[in-house]
Order: sequence, then C-alpha cells, then structure tokens
Amino acid sequence: MPLLVTGTIGIDTVHTPSAKAEKVSGGSCAYFAAASAFHHQPVRIVGAVGGDWPDNHATLLESIDGLCLEGLERRSESKTFAWGGRYFDNMNQRETLFTELGVLEEAPPEVPDSYSDSRIIFLANSHPSVQLDLLHKFPNRQLAVADTMDLWINIARDELLALFKEIDGLIINDSEAEQLTEIKNPISAAREIINMGPSFVIVKKGEHGAVLVHKDGVAVVPAFPLELEGVIDPTGAGDSFAGGFMGFLASSGKLDFKTMQESMAWGTVTASFTLGSFGLDGLCSTSRAELDSRMNEFKLITKI
Repeated sequence: MPLLVTGTIGIDTVHTPSAKAEKVSGGSCAYFAAASAFHHQPVRIVGAVGGDWPDNHATLLESIDGLCLEGLERRSESKTFAWGGRYFDNMNQRETLFTELGVLEEAPPEVPDSYSDSRIIFLANSHPSVQLDLLHKFPNRQLAVADTMDLWINIARDELLALFKEIDGLIINDSEAEQLTEIKNPISAAREIINMGPSFVIVKKGEHGAVLVHKDGVAVVPAFPLELEGVIDPTGAGDSFAGGFMGFLASSGKLDFKTMQESMAWGTVTASFTLGSFGLDGLCSTSRAELDSRMNEFKLITKI
C-alpha cells in the first residue's frame, strides 16, 4: 500500500559544539522519506525545491531505493527552503539562526494523478492549512498522521485545531505538547490532544524516547542508547523517527496498539542512524543489515 509524505525539502546549515556543516540535505519530508523507505516501498514524495537546490542533494534522494519523486517540483525561479541552527553542549537545546521560507511562500506543490490511490498519508511539518489542503485530496485514505511545530501553535492555532479534527494520529515533541495544552505531563497532554480529534498521539522526548497514548493503552519506548561521540547532529531525528514508525506500520498492514508499539521501536532505531552524521548521510550510508543488527541489540537491551 503506497505511503505518501508531504513537507519540506531543505538546505540546512548546522553548528554543533564540535563542528559546522553548511548547505547539507535536510527538511522534514526528506528525513521522513529516507527513514521510511527502509521499511516500506514505495514512499511517494510531494514537495517543492528551488533552482538553487544542490545537485548532490538531488542525487542523494534519487539514490534511495523505493522513493517516488514524481511529486517533487523543481521551480527554477524560486529559492529552496533553508534553515540554520546552533546546538549547545546539551544537544536537546538549540537556537534557530535563520529560516528562509523560499518555496514555502508560494502555492503548494500539485499532487500527481498517479498518487491518487495513496491510502496512508503523513503530513510532515508545514503550515497546517497546507497540510489540510493536501489531506482533502485523499478522501479514501486509511490512515492520516501529522507532525507540527511551535511556530504553527503560536501563529496558526485555529488552522491546527481544524487539522486535528481530520487526522488519525499526531506526532509531536514534549515541549510542543506542553505549549499546545499547557499541561507538562506528556501522557496527560496527549490525552488532552486526543480530545481535540486524533485517535492516538505520540509524544517525542528526545534522548528519553517516546510515549504513545492510544485508546487501547499507553506505551513507552526508550531512545536507542548511543555513546556521546556517536551523536553528531540531532537535526531530523524526530522526522526520521516518524518515518521509521510510519514505514513499519504501513508495511505491517495493521493499525492495532501492539503493532504501533513495535513500529515505535523501529522508529527509534532508525532515527539513531540520523544522529551519527550531518544531513541525510547517516541514513543513506546505512545498510538494511546494520539496521536489523541495531534492532536486535535494542531488543536485548530493552526486552521489547
């Protein structure tokens, strides 16, 4: 069953306490797609880039087996979405240095007719009205899950709440969940979000893993335990977690609570490879055998 994702494809500049990387591949859609392709194919991308999108970024996406790029628009007269950020010694903390919206200020990309049979939809981080507009193009969808961020909670809350009424699941980090609900406890915050519409909520907690709140129960999955030197760049880890989660869920053909628990484990293991380098390089240089080996290690550690 085809899995479709829409969101940003961007050019990132990242500062960490020990290094700097300029103009690396990034964007919520790109990280999600690269992670989910380990588990499910095809993964259909709906996105847009500008004429400044580097050729090596294109080559990187094209090299990933199972990605369908028919819905990727290249707008020669436009600028690609770009983001720059700095991480502190505690890599859970970062500051945004710049955001250049580029193509995000233009009309959203068109959905190819060949994508019309997509049944599993992931709305990676973008303006909620854009997410909702795309969602309406798939009235026969089986599952729709979204991500969001603090910016939209601040400036587009009404549109976000309208989106919540039409999605099945939401993936959000703990600070965003607290911002949205004014509830610090992630489980209680997730239950409040469920009252807004979604059937389930996953709250990401960075190095402390993630929590699934579902009508059939609550599940907690820890993050994969990496040594400090194994964490190079946290950018995109949350999107990679979502990609691993949704990819495995789509491949299973099941949407029950137990399968979602297993999908979360695959999400956290997949995301651990993103942390090991800048941009998409960590995911793109990982083999299926390496992913399976790390999953076996994770099962031994966690007894999952």
